[in-house]
Amino acid sequence: MDELIENPELDSAEKQQAAKKSTLVSVAVNLGLTTSQIFAGVISGSQGLIADGIHSLSDLVADFVVLFANHHSGKGADDDHHYGHQRYETAASLFLGVSLLVVGLGMLWSAGHKIINPAAPGQIQLLALYVAVGALLVKELLFRYMLSVAERVRSSMLVANAWHARSDAASSLVVSVGIVGALLGYPILDSVGALVVGLMVAKAGWAFSWDALHDLMDRAASVEEHQKIEEIINATEGVRGCHDLRTRKMGDMLLVDVHIEVDANASVKVGHDIAFAAAKKVTDTMPVLNVMTHIDPV
Repeated sequence: MDELIENPELDSAEKQQAAKKSTLVSVAVNLGLTTSQIFAGVISGSQGLIADGIHSLSDLVADFVVLFANHHSGKGADDDHHYGHQRYETAASLFLGVSLLVVGLGMLWSAGHKIINPAAPGQIQLLALYVAVGALLVKELLFRYMLSVAERVRSSMLVANAWHARSDAASSLVVSVGIVGALLGYPILDSVGALVVGLMVAKAGWAFSWDALHDLMDRAASVEEHQKIEEIINATEGVRGCHDLRTRKMGDMLLVDVHIEVDANASVKVGHDIAFAAAKKVTDTMPVLNVMTHIDPV
């Protein structure tokens, strides 16, 4: 006898609202940064600041992807998606991870090109440094705000988007160092800094992409989560044991299949009630979307 216990509304409204709010804040910040960086870059003669402004503009694409995924992932189950739409978040995390990877590789290529073919020192106004440092501070604050929201609502998609903002802060740091180097007559500092930051951004992008890809391939819960689910089930009154516990990721939630052992002399109703109680404890305690139980008499 199989029993399906679902928990489709586990803080979904709060999570969706928090994601929307933090992403809209990011949209507003990136719009302001794009405008100020490109304008100041043109006025001050800093190509790095102009490039950083274009990077901020690219972050807007990521923000709109998150808004799109957040809107659709909150939908419940329907005729075509019996387990809901949680994997929109995983797909968005994969997109953001690939974006970080591409940005990092682009920074590496650009830095390598400048090291091989160094440019002559240019005349850059001090305004560029002020704007670059200001952008760095704003992006770092944005990263910390978005990461705190992401961790509070347990959203891997928002974590990826927060680190996307951190990559933008890293690029602003590179631009700041490059501007200082140019002002002092050492433009090579820009290329060395870009090389280091490019490696950091590419590594973060690879990690997010790899994690999202594993989640799309039905990766199981962590060992700690697996053990905790077992403990919750075995601690339920009437449960003699459990086996064949299987889990898989569904966005930031889990799907659980388990065989629950009950007294062979118990009635069908008693066995059903025991399995129902065990599954409900799991969904009430863990980030589990639903639990499919199979009752085995022992």
